[in-house]
Order: sequence, then C-alpha cells, then structure tokens
Amino acid sequence: MAVIQEPTSNVQENLPTYDNMSFQHEEGRPPPYAPQAGIYPSLPQATPSYVVVSPAPINTHQTTPPADVQNKGTRSCQWKRALCASICVLMVLAVLALLLWYFLYFQCALGRSCRKSGRCLRSSQWCDGVIDCADAEDESQCFRLHGSNFMLQAFTSHSQEWMPVCADKWDDAYGKAVCEQMGYKRQDYVTYSKTNAGSLASRGFMKLVPESNHRSRIQSQLTHSASCSERAVGLRCIDCGESVAGPKSRIVGGTEASNGEWPWQVSLQVLGQRHVCGGSIISPFWIVSAAHCFQEYSRPSRWIVRSGDVSLFKMSFDNGNKVDKIISHEKYDPDTNDNDIALLKLETPLRFSDTVKPVCLPNIGMEFSAGHPAWITGWGALRSSGRSPDQLNQAEVTIYSRRECNKPAILNGAITESMVCAGELKGGVDSCQGDSGGPLVVREADRWWLAGDTSWGIDCALRNKPGVYGNVTHFRDWIYWHMQNE
Repeated sequence: MAVIQEPTSNVQENLPTYDNMSFQHEEGRPPPYAPQAGIYPSLPQATPSYVVVSPAPINTHQTTPPADVQNKGTRSCQWKRALCASICVLMVLAVLALLLWYFLYFQCALGRSCRKSGRCLRSSQWCDGVIDCADAEDESQCFRLHGSNFMLQAFTSHSQEWMPVCADKWDDAYGKAVCEQMGYKRQDYVTYSKTNAGSLASRGFMKLVPESNHRSRIQSQLTHSASCSERAVGLRCIDCGESVAGPKSRIVGGTEASNGEWPWQVSLQVLGQRHVCGGSIISPFWIVSAAHCFQEYSRPSRWIVRSGDVSLFKMSFDNGNKVDKIISHEKYDPDTNDNDIALLKLETPLRFSDTVKPVCLPNIGMEFSAGHPAWITGWGALRSSGRSPDQLNQAEVTIYSRRECNKPAILNGAITESMVCAGELKGGVDSCQGDSGGPLVVREADRWWLAGDTSWGIDCALRNKPGVYGNVTHFRDWIYWHMQNE
C-alpha cells in the first residue's frame, strides 16, 4: 500500500501528485481569468448633437406624376412584400419543424433513444421484454440490487419506477437469468433468498405472472402487484466480499498484510516485469482500476494482471492473466482527475480460491457516509518518493464528506461527485505512488464493499491532505453497462 510517514507540520509543499509513479500532476490550476477594471479603453461618452433642418420651400410649380405610374409602383411593392412575408413564414415553419424533429426524435424528449443508433423509443418500450435497440440496450438494465441484503428490484416501464421483485414462483433458474442480464456469468451464480422489502414495497411489487416460464425474457413476465404472499427476492450473483483473514486492528501508518486478508487486490504490471498500479477483482473476467494508469501504456497486450499472494516476488513466478480490453471512462479528465476509473477485461478468467476472490460492488441505496472507517491496500511507496515494498501493505482510514474536503485549507474545491476522499486529517496515513487503481473498501453486513479506486493526492500522508479515490458508487451503472455489453 502506501502508508506511510509520521504526521508532518502545517508547513508543506502542496504539490498534487498522482498515486502512480509514472504520472505527475501540474502544480494547481490557475483561477478563472477575470478582467480587471481599467484594462480596456472606455468608449467616449459625448452627448450626441442633432441637426435641425428647416423645411424646404414649397414649389408651387411641381407636377404630380401620372396616376398609372403611382399605381404600378404600389402594386409592385405590395407583391414583393407578400412574397417576402410568405418566404419568412415558410422559413420559420421549417425551423420549427426541424426543432420539433430534433427534440422529439433525435433527443427523445418524450421517450429515450438507443445509445448507438439514436433510434427514439417510447418510455413504455424500455424493459418490456422486446428488444428494440440493435444492441438490446433497452432490455439490458432492467434489474438492479438494493442494499446490503442484495434485494432484487425490477424497472417497470409503465410507471417508470423501480420495485422489489416478489418471491412467488421464483427459483434459481430465474435468478441465473437475471444475473446474466446484469453482466455476470451463469457459472458464478450463488443463490437466491427471501428478504424483507420494508418501506420499498409501499407502492407494490413486480410479480411473475401465473403463466410465466423460463423461455422468455423475465421482464416480459413481470406485472405489478399491490401485494406479495412471499417476501422479496434477495439475489447473490457472485460470492463476493469475503476474506479468510480480516485485519485484526488499526495500526497508524499501516502494516504488512497476510495472505487471504484482501483476496481481491491485484498487481497490474507492464510486460509482467514492473508493478505500476493496483486493481480490484469484481468477477473472474473483470478488474476495476484507475483511468490515469493507462494514459502512457494504453495497449492491453502490454499489461499482465497478477494475483493470489501478498508478495510481488512470489507472484512473479506465475504467468498471470493477460488483458483483453482496457476501458477507461470516456469522460476522464487528466487535468482535474474527474471520472478516474477504468475496467480491465481479462483474456482468461481468474480461478477463485482463498487468496483470489472478488470484492462486492456497492448496491443501490448504499452510501458510505462521512466518518465511516475504510481500509486501503497496495504495493505503493511507504513514503513520498520512497521505495516500494515487496509485501502488500494495509491501513485504516476515515471517509470525509465532500464539503469537508473542499474547504480551502484542505483540497480547496477539487473534489467532484465522481470522487471520495479518505485518510487522516492529522496526517500520517495515506496511499502513495504505486497504489493507483487499488481498492478503498468498507465493511458492512459482514462483507467488504468497493467504495473507491485510488486516484490522486497531494504528496503522501500530509496534514489536511487526505487521499482522493474514484467514487465507485457513482460509477456503478457505468460498470454494469460495460460488463453487459463488452
């Protein structure tokens, strides 16, 4: 990991750096330019004068033009004006028609559009069990999990709401089908359970119709019901968030980890020779890391993922897993570090064991509030610009609110909704260079949940300078969309 050094004094060099040794962050960003008074010359403010022209004398000998000439001129002018007005009206109507088409069809003001083709669909066509988008996007995100009990919710296109799924007639075959739709493999499926929906059932349930079967898309077989004779479905798509040996106690500044404590932690290595970044296993094929790790080395063939041990040296004897795809967030901003997240898809799946397991992605309704304890792990430097260890390190940190971290004395407004900051304001505990992409995890309901990926910080372990992490809760839909479509 990256933890670190004793707390330092308030006198410090606030040099923002990536937690990745191959990247450097510029020293701050200049404030928006504001023109100063007096820069531009002012326009003269002289009072305008007006010339009064005396009326010309009346010429009593002036003759009146012939009547036919006057009438001809009047008729010609009226015809031109009418033509001009007609053209203007037609142009206005054409513009209005174009705007109407743009908003109703292209922008789908009254519905939703397919991401790739731009085809506009009615709201009722989403999650109705009929594929209307070429890539089945309209039927790909119709289920989600809620809370630490993994309660299944289905989207109803008629009322545009998420509702708990009733366990009446439910079985594992339906469970496997839903998990596959969410982006998991059928072979990773664990089980379903019956759980209490609580206040989330105040508007009813989505319930399997009497003639339901396993051959059709499940969303086409669900209908709204005001009640449910069973409880709601709890769905476990993958066995996640469990470790054989959790951390025993908090140690300021961090300590070495043991095998099995953080089985989702991986080392991302360039050409299998040099540890560059960390990552977190979320399924046999998928790793979560940070987008900035891949700005210099963006070709998947250059990367190897190693896992299964806390020692980099011991893992070097294993061939590791080759990377098939690197998917950096399309809105990642290297200047602000906004949307600093990436997904790696492996060519071959990881083989799970006591030392290789996935961490849980946070479900809907799970928010890791300020003051919540969390843990960071990694093979990063033990102090700023220091050496990187062979052994995985770990430390406990505190999650702080965005408002707290954006105070001028702390990170001065740099924290966006795609980020979460954690550490110790007194200093001494932090992630550091080489920890990028690694996990920030929180324990809840006896499971570990991925709250963040290590992104950036100002030096390492300084007072009032906590580390910054990609907010995985913010990216949950983005992660699932790529798991479903890649």
